[in-house]
Order: sequence, then C-alpha cells, then structure tokens
Amino acid sequence: MTAPAGPTPSKALAALGLTLPDVAAPVAAYVPATRTGNLVYTSGQLPFVNGELTHVGHVGAEVSAEEAKDAARTCALNALVAVNAEVGIDNVVRIVKVVGFVNSAAGFTGQPGVINGASELFGDIFGEAGQHARSAVGVNQLPLDAPVEVEIIVEVK
Repeated sequence: MTAPAGPTPSKALAALGLTLPDVAAPVAAYVPATRTGNLVYTSGQLPFVNGELTHVGHVGAEVSAEEAKDAARTCALNALVAVNAEVGIDNVVRIVKVVGFVNSAAGFTGQPGVINGASELFGDIFGEAGQHARSAVGVNQLPLDAPVEVEIIVEVK
C-alpha cells in the first residue's frame, strides 16, 4: 500500500492545529522507537504533555471514558513523535497496528471506545493509510498510574 495522495502527514498535523513536541524521555530501560526493515515499532507511550501526565487513575473511576479517549489521542501523538524522531513523519506509508492498554476500574468495559481516541487521530492524519489492525486491552494498572498507554507499528518508506 502506498501513502495517500494529498497533504503530507506533517501538513495534516498542521491543519489539525497540532505540532509534534519533543520525544518524551523513557521512564525505564528502553528506546522510544526502533526500526527493522520497513517497520517502526514504538514503545508504549503515555499521555505526557510538557512532561506531565494529562490524567492519572483508573478509567471508570478517577478518569472518565471521555477524558481517557483524549488521553489516548495524546498517546497516539506521542507515538508519532517517536516515529518522527526515528524516520521522519512524512516517511510513514501506513499505520499497521495499534495496541492500547486501558487502566480499567472493576467492571469498566469501554476499552475500545477509549482507544478510538488514538485510532481516530491516525485516520485524521493519514486517511485510508491510517486504518489499522488494533487491540484494546483492559489492565488493572499502568506505569505512573496513567489511564492509558498506546504503542504502534508503522510501515515506512
């Protein structure tokens, strides 16, 4: 599959009023992204903005589903930051896979809706090339008590 004709991902980001911040410093022993062949894998990205988590706690308790969806969008943007640092955002051919983890309160079953925050952003930026395979997984805790974590696999030129 080839990237869609039309605006580049960087132009699509600008049209959405978004900019790519600096890569968030890893919170443990890993790198933000790594390339093998024509694929880039990101590490799990938390919803950091200016070095601070946007929300903390369990979704369905301390964090609403809508707040978590916004946090997933932030995670997706941070994943694109990691890809950009590795290969340049305009070299992305397509988003291949998204894996989202939701720090879920007991009984919360809206994980797919939360991770839609990431999926919808990829669609807004990449169009058809932003359509991807996906997993949305509920977990009982995430690092730093983040409400959501997102990792992606992208195909690049």
